[in-house]
Amino acid sequence: MAKEKKKYQVVVKKDLCKGCCLCVEFCKPQVLQTSENINQMGYNYAEVVDQKACTGCMICTLVCPDLVLEVYYE
Repeated sequence: MAKEKKKYQVVVKKDLCKGCCLCVEFCKPQVLQTSENINQMGYNYAEVVDQKACTGCMICTLVCPDLVLEVYYE
């Protein structure tokens, strides 16, 4: 019997992100990248590019100094 891969959803509060990109740097499965767009504060924010690759490790939430990332189990 094959195991189903757990699904996680990463949510970025883009209007609160200051663009430090620590989450992008520490995300081993490369779920996140720096957006070319800017938020209301004028920063290039982090954005999700490969939701399915998320392993649920939550390192992105731990390294974010502004707590703008959330990871949910679907």
